Amino acid sequence: MKCKITFSAMTKLFLLCMTVLIAAMANSLTLQCTLIGLIMIVGLLCGRFEYSLIGAGVYGLMLGVTRFCEIGKLGMFDTIVLAWMSLMLQVYPCGMMGGIVMRTTKMGEILYALYRLRISRKIAIPFAIMMRYIPTIREDWRFIRDAMKMRGVSPTPMGFFKQPGLTLECIYTPLLLAASKAADELTIAAVTRGIENPVLRTSWIKSRFGVADLMIGISFVLLLMGCFI
Repeated sequence: MKCKITFSAMTKLFLLCMTVLIAAMANSLTLQCTLIGLIMIVGLLCGRFEYSLIGAGVYGLMLGVTRFCEIGKLGMFDTIVLAWMSLMLQVYPCGMMGGIVMRTTKMGEILYALYRLRISRKIAIPFAIMMRYIPTIREDWRFIRDAMKMRGVSPTPMGFFKQPGLTLECIYTPLLLAASKAADELTIAAVTRGIENPVLRTSWIKSRFGVADLMIGISFVLLLMGCFI
């Protein structure tokens, strides 16, 4: 879906960093829910309506499960689920914001923003390869999963418990081999396209700040300040 408001790549990277800080420092449920609300607004403004609404709904569901476990009396089970959900609630906003950034920003824009911010190439180059790596592995996983389903091998956790040896042999081993091959190919492609060139990158896409960038940036900064109150 086409973006309604185009935030600059530097703004998105800034929002991602602010999300990580706020998620780590938020000490109340109000701050956590406000953070999810701001992330949802960013997604809606970028045109990712379905992703934003589903993301907020999943967070609400996890929050409901957490509250149920807090008042439940199931003993050890409640404790395990509560500990796991508490961790998920803390890292979930980072994943949600990261998904919006990946879906609405081209890799060239991200690299250009990193170079404009004077980020070391030791960080920028691995980051670029990682961002290209994730979609490639996702595609390989889909191909392997479809092929193994035709042979009656399920990639689900239940399938692993039923047939651990066959699952490792037919699914996870090919996936690891494909991942290793994809990493080599992406590295070679990046070097061939001059990613190690010491000259400052140029870009035909002009990354400029606008009123929307300023307003959303201020909102996240104010929320971060609220974590210290």
